[in-house]
Amino acid sequence: MTTGKFIVFEGIDGSGKTTQLQLLARALKARNVPVLCTREPGGTRIGSMLRELLLDPACRDLADRAEAFLYAADRAQHVAEKIAPALQQGVNVLSDRFFYSTLAYQGWGRGLDMEFLTRLNELAVGGVVPDVVVLLDVAAEEGMYRIQGNRPPDRLEGEKLQFFRRVRYGYLKQAARWPELFRVVRADAPVREVHRRVVKALTGERAGDIFRWPDNPPPEV
Repeated sequence: MTTGKFIVFEGIDGSGKTTQLQLLARALKARNVPVLCTREPGGTRIGSMLRELLLDPACRDLADRAEAFLYAADRAQHVAEKIAPALQQGVNVLSDRFFYSTLAYQGWGRGLDMEFLTRLNELAVGGVVPDVVVLLDVAAEEGMYRIQGNRPPDRLEGEKLQFFRRVRYGYLKQAARWPELFRVVRADAPVREVHRRVVKALTGERAGDIFRWPDNPPPEV
């Protein structure tokens, strides 16, 4: 049986990950490509409970290392319950965040030891790694502007601008370190234009056989 492709969307808060993941899923489903959409934290029932805790503004006193362990617990459950079984069944998995969020947020953002975070997450993922990571890149100022709305910010969204600048820097450092894995897509454009950039990043010469689209352009979404 052919295993599915594992595509991860990463980026700072407000970069448009959820929107672009959903648009790609719709485009793939229109071509009868089997797709599972999921997210971290919260891709499972247990993960949803962890997500509520992790993003609750009342948990401001959560220790940085405790935060990292909770994200790793969510990821371990996510891989075991959802990601690995779907890939084994030939379903393509699109995930809103994965391992690289921890390195960016808890590593560069919080300042935790990278070796500790890497080892922790290697245990959590059990050898499951993405085929490609789509990094939606926007300036920290733009990301913060986008998440300002009518609802109060969650625990992470309430961080200061300098925190998100460090997180963005961490993502770009990872992309530079693993250029064969990351596709950096500028996300400072209208939604449909960013979607076209994502499709191009996954079907261009560098993308190999991530997705083989027909010669005609992807359907409008």
